[in-house]
Amino acid sequence: MNPAIVIPSYWTEGDESAEIGRVGAYDHATAVLKPLPELESCLDSLEMVRGVLRVIVLLVASGGCEDAARARVDGICRMHPDLHPLVVGAREAGEIARAVDRVAPGLSGDPISLRGYGAIRNMGLAACAVLGHDVAVFLDDDEVILDEDFLLDATYGLGMETRQGLSIYAKSGYFIDREDSPFAAMDGPRLRDRFWAKREEFNEWMHRALSATRISRSNSICGGCFAITAEAYASVAFDPTITRGEDLDYLLNLRMLGLDVWFDNKWRVRHLPPEMPSRAARFLQDVYRWEYELAKLDRANATIGMRQVRPESLRPYPAIWLSSEVHARIALTALMRVIFGPERLAYLRILLVGRLRARRWARSVSESYFEFQTYWPRIMGSLWQDAPLAKRLLHMGRPTPVTRPQCRDCPPSGETADA
Repeated sequence: MNPAIVIPSYWTEGDESAEIGRVGAYDHATAVLKPLPELESCLDSLEMVRGVLRVIVLLVASGGCEDAARARVDGICRMHPDLHPLVVGAREAGEIARAVDRVAPGLSGDPISLRGYGAIRNMGLAACAVLGHDVAVFLDDDEVILDEDFLLDATYGLGMETRQGLSIYAKSGYFIDREDSPFAAMDGPRLRDRFWAKREEFNEWMHRALSATRISRSNSICGGCFAITAEAYASVAFDPTITRGEDLDYLLNLRMLGLDVWFDNKWRVRHLPPEMPSRAARFLQDVYRWEYELAKLDRANATIGMRQVRPESLRPYPAIWLSSEVHARIALTALMRVIFGPERLAYLRILLVGRLRARRWARSVSESYFEFQTYWPRIMGSLWQDAPLAKRLLHMGRPTPVTRPQCRDCPPSGETADA
């Protein structure tokens, strides 16, 4: 196999949070002047991994700091030449976008770009296709690798069949936290989180998955520990419309189109996320996310030729969040957080306006993914091992390795002064 490690990396000028409830607002972004960026720790940990052929860093930066972020990321990657890093920033993404436009002109919404979680993942898959990587291994920049066999574990089982004759084209590992736990913290939800706590359901599923055979059918995807073969990624795209949760959404996309995601309980990374700047911002994105998932599943389940995806098939998690019960959970959670604070005004706006606006929006765009998906196999076929485009990407995106400065009186490299 010829795997590439794909790392989306989000950068901003300062520590301010982005406008809430829109595509392009991210859970966290690294400040350009941060002394020790998450990406640096991530790449440091990859140095011990055996068999790294290429690391593709997807540079996502707000307009005001794009040049500074590029300089910072290039500098970090320059210190890791053995990882063969390739930075895909605005310039490289523009080259890929022009190639896509020649095959599918007029696509709306920038579905393969560096803006929005799903579109960014699609850009990573597009880069893998151009460079001929038959496996894409997604890793987040706020994660660190735990052992040298990371890539061996990532590709374990891919391309094989289960005892039931089902092909394994995509699989997820999981992350552990600072305390080495794979489970969500269970210190008891506060009253204001009573209707929004997914921890118990998730932990029940995780316990089953960890107790099963090494490879089992998955109900979830850990987007920062996820491997997918070209057979699957060239057939199924990430959804560029969803505001967050693009990894779990991708599991639903694969199921709709006849494929499954598998869980590997021996493959893991450590997750070291920074502090969340605003809980209200994340909640509103989740409101848009779950409203959209409901509308999208209704549309898919009514479409002839698509495999039915029912909430009951995803018990214990995330079944409830894909049912109509989520409408009441959104309203009750917003109300409880208005009463018990903080950010009460933000939650009041969500209760009175935001949740209803999200539902209308979800219904209006519920068909957008399926329209884009019809173009995806053709796009990926045209990009696969496009030699001229690959040459341009490698020329533009490969940071120059650090070399030792040479003085006039110093001996040539490889010689000693006494030679």
